[in-house]
Amino acid sequence: MVGGVVLGGACALVAFAPAAWLASAVSRGTGERLLLADARGSVWNGSAVMVLTGGIGSRDASALPGRLHWRLSPEGTAIGVGLVQDCCINGEMHLRVVPGLGRVRLELGPAAGGASLGQWPAAWLAGLGTPWNTIQPSGSLQLSSPGLAVEQVQGRWLFTGRADVDMTGMASRLSTLDVLGSYRVSVVGDGAGGDATRLELSTRSGALQLSGSGQWAASRLHFQGQASAEAGSEAILGSLLNIIGRRQGAVSLISIG
Repeated sequence: MVGGVVLGGACALVAFAPAAWLASAVSRGTGERLLLADARGSVWNGSAVMVLTGGIGSRDASALPGRLHWRLSPEGTAIGVGLVQDCCINGEMHLRVVPGLGRVRLELGPAAGGASLGQWPAAWLAGLGTPWNTIQPSGSLQLSSPGLAVEQVQGRWLFTGRADVDMTGMASRLSTLDVLGSYRVSVVGDGAGGDATRLELSTRSGALQLSGSGQWAASRLHFQGQASAEAGSEAILGSLLNIIGRRQGAVSLISIG
């Protein structure tokens, strides 16, 4: 009798766990860089406002318009996650969370018909703090992927698959140009290890030319790239190139990690 009451109470606790529990887990897991603010509903069916911040103690914060709605459901040994947000997600984005001993795997499937998964305002990035709060970017970020899995194993991150982020119509308060250009950032991994994850940056169009490549190794990003001005735009982009990286003639060198 007592055992049945305890079991029933435990099941009820899981079934009706408040959305704030999920918000707390996301905050801890991202070092408070992604917050689910004003969380409502339950862990299994709820909504919140998505906020980017610079991390613990940061005063920078930027919220997306509207609310993110989620729906969790068991899928065998995994948990299926459906995400809907009118401002930014095309239809419903579907994720799978696969827990394991000492590891957790997050799987992102492709959008129907090969369409993009969603688009987000570049201004949202200012919430991450330096250097985005100085750059104050504008434009849009569009995510597409044929399939991507991100797995955390004993503190290491492993990537399998590919994701592309198209940065369209990008501008900055640091430049008087209405549009600096459009760019693509690609992340490609084979799951063999952190050092097997590659990052590529390329310019699709625009006065500011960006390129570079890097690797994700030992849970850190190592990136080498360069920025330059399209012919005829050298004078108007000179100050911005000085800020982006270390100048070497007409080129600004970018180094991370």
